Amino acid sequence: MSNMIDSFWLRIIYIVSSAISLAVAFLILGPRPEGLAGSLDVSGLPLVNASLNSITTLLLILAVVFIKQKKIDAHKKTMLTAFGTSALFLISYVIYHWFKAGPKLYVGEWTTLYYTILLSHIVLAIIVMPLALIALYRGWNNQIAKHRKIVKFAYPVWMYVSITGVMIYGMLYL
Repeated sequence: MSNMIDSFWLRIIYIVSSAISLAVAFLILGPRPEGLAGSLDVSGLPLVNASLNSITTLLLILAVVFIKQKKIDAHKKTMLTAFGTSALFLISYVIYHWFKAGPKLYVGEWTTLYYTILLSHIVLAIIVMPLALIALYRGWNNQIAKHRKIVKFAYPVWMYVSITGVMIYGMLYL
């Protein structure tokens, strides 16, 4: 019975992750209604997004400290908070790109580095969503061996996405 429940929730995680990724891609790259771009001042959201990524990074580090100290409850709460800050980032990111006309172009001297970071960030941001959800699901359900196994991949990817999100902000806006 447990395998059936796990299978069900894994399917839900993959469906939700795919739907969110496709919706974000459409909202950013797809057509917008006339007059939408610029109808809401979203100029402060890139700083909010970088701040949320920074907070997520710090929470991920703190969560590792807690688990190494065997503070399971603090670890769980910290990881749920990190997931929450990542979710807030995603909402803010979508709002920003929905109301802004096109992406901000990079004009610095490190073009190859910037686009390498950006491309890897985008690909890994898509990948981290189901990894993080599966890790949270398995941790929440005390499937510790399975949780540890996926966290070996999910944690470094999530850290990379959070850190490179801040780097991209710095390269575009500072």
